[in-house]
Amino acid sequence: MKGIAYYISLPFIYLVSLLPFWLLYSLSDFLFVIVYGLVGYRKKVVFSNLRNSFPQKSEEELKRIQRKFYRYFFDLIVETLKTLTISPRQLRKRISLRDPSIFQKYHEQNQSIIIVMGHYGNWELGGARFALEPYHKLFVIYHPLRNRYFDQLIYKMRTRLGNGLYPMKDTLRGMLGNKDIVTATAFIADQSPSVKGAQWLDFLNQDTPFFTGTGKIANKLSYPVVYASVKRTKRGHYDICLEDLAPHSSKLEPEEILTRFARKLEEDIREMPEIWLWSHRRWKHKRKANESTEKHA
Repeated sequence: MKGIAYYISLPFIYLVSLLPFWLLYSLSDFLFVIVYGLVGYRKKVVFSNLRNSFPQKSEEELKRIQRKFYRYFFDLIVETLKTLTISPRQLRKRISLRDPSIFQKYHEQNQSIIIVMGHYGNWELGGARFALEPYHKLFVIYHPLRNRYFDQLIYKMRTRLGNGLYPMKDTLRGMLGNKDIVTATAFIADQSPSVKGAQWLDFLNQDTPFFTGTGKIANKLSYPVVYASVKRTKRGHYDICLEDLAPHSSKLEPEEILTRFARKLEEDIREMPEIWLWSHRRWKHKRKANESTEKHA
């Protein structure tokens, strides 16, 4: 059945991907009306996340952000499908890497790096755009899908321009296996982890668990950590902004690396909240009463 669903939907997926951007955004507007206006997909989750994150904002302000988020959410969906066929010329036109000097510096030093990002802006287009740069070979950490057919499609979408992927459980093994080449490993580090062994931080006014693996791997391998933010400048256009977050990661505690990431992401979200993934159940886990509070920032 999974294969049947895949082969039925595949022509439609590619058809959408081949549409010009102006028509893609007409489709996005249509989806917004149907899914947001009529179906109400995860409206309660989104509004609850917003209310808890911005307790100082009025209900009117929160509803305005919620509506802007859904407008963007459907743009994100159609733009992501576009990565199946988008050309390098279109990527360069729509995604600007404002100052690649950080990548250039580490590449000249023959130094592999870790990139930390959030589900902010279009991270899929951002990754595809990085593949066009003459610097590090990019590997993105991902969760394989249970449906192997759609998993193969996602794999093709993310690697067609030269990037690689590491399944999350094989991250360290993959990085060690590629130590002889200059790589950039991208951690999208704002997903909701298991509470076991998580690092708890005050993030968007809420007690929030974070994966500890990002900081631990950076510290263990002595890889500099670069924060990347894919900021929307207008519909269909983005700037990739970079910051040297932890150039000497081996001298920092893993907890400090993650704390720096969380603060930068929080800053970006407060600046433009509608382009973060509010539909994700980020706060579904709660800290147990007997867990230590020493790492709470």
